[in-house]
Amino acid sequence: MTEFELIRHFFARQPVSRADVEVGIGDDAALLRPPAGQHLAVTSDLLVAGVHFFPEADPDSLGHKALAVNLSDLAAMGAEPAWFLLNLTLPEVDERWLERFCQGMFALARAYNVQLVGGDTSRGPLAIAIEAHGFVPEGQALRRSGARPGDRIYVSGTLGDALLALRHRRGEIRLSEGEFTALAVRLDRPVPRVPEGTALRGIANSAIDVSDGLLADLGHILERSAVGARIFLERLPLSPVCRAHLEEAGWDTVLAGGDDYELCFTVPEKNIKALEKLPFAGDFHFIGIVEAEAGLRIIDEAGRPYSPEQTGHDHFAEKTK
Repeated sequence: MTEFELIRHFFARQPVSRADVEVGIGDDAALLRPPAGQHLAVTSDLLVAGVHFFPEADPDSLGHKALAVNLSDLAAMGAEPAWFLLNLTLPEVDERWLERFCQGMFALARAYNVQLVGGDTSRGPLAIAIEAHGFVPEGQALRRSGARPGDRIYVSGTLGDALLALRHRRGEIRLSEGEFTALAVRLDRPVPRVPEGTALRGIANSAIDVSDGLLADLGHILERSAVGARIFLERLPLSPVCRAHLEEAGWDTVLAGGDDYELCFTVPEKNIKALEKLPFAGDFHFIGIVEAEAGLRIIDEAGRPYSPEQTGHDHFAEKTK
C-alpha cells in the first residue's frame, strides 16, 4: 500500500463533513471558513510510543486519546472544536492497526462534530501528532492569565485515577481487576470536557486542563496571573478506588498525577451563583482560593502545610536518582 492509498483508504473516508470546510483532504492545503465574530483557537499535541504510551497499546483507545487530549485543550479555552490535522509516523503499514486506530479517533470526532481536514504520514518510529482548531467568541476565551485574588478554585471530575491505573500497569501498585477496569478508561480513553468549557465562558476568570498534574497546571495559572493560591487536601475530589488506595498511593498521586484531562478553573465570588446553575455544577469541586501572595500553599486535614515530593510531569526535567 502506497502513502496516498493509505490516506485515501483510512483517512479520506470519515464520518464528519462540515459545511465550513470548503476543501479538506486531497489538496495541498485545506480551505476553511471560520465564522464571523469568532477567534480561531489552535492547539497541538504529540504522542510518542514509549514516552506517552506503551508500544503495544490498544490502537482503538490510542486513536481516541490522540484526539481527546487536543479537544481537552480547546475545552480549557472555552472553544468549540471544528477541525483537526493528523501527522502520523508508522514503522510499517499494519492495516488492522490502522482500522482500529481510525475507529477510535473517528468515533470521538463524530461525537464532537470535528472534521479531519489534512495532515501527513511518513515511515518512522510510531508517533502521533494532532493539531485541533476550534471557535470561541471574540473576547470570551478562557485564559490562564485571568485569575484574581479572591477567586475560588475548582476542578471537574476526580483526580489521580489515570496515574493510579498507570502505576498498576507498571506493577508499582496492585489493584483488583474490577478496580483497574474502572480506572483504565480514565487513562486510555479520557473524555474532553468540551461542554463544560464552553459553559464556563463569562463565568470563569481562568482555566486550564489537568494534563501534567494539578500542581503543575494550577501553577501555570498562578504564574501567568501573577497570583498565589491555597488549596485544601480534604477538598480534592477522589474516586472510590483512589480513596481506597490513598494511604498506599499517597497524596502525590492526586496532586501531581497527569493524564486526568479534567478542567481546573477559577471563579470570582460574584459568579458563583451562575456557576451553581450550570447542568455540570454537581461535577465541579471547590478546592481552594486564589491569593495575592505568590506561591501555592497546600493545607492538610489538620490545617498544617503539606509539602509534596512531586510537582507534576515535565518531559525535560532532571531525573532524580
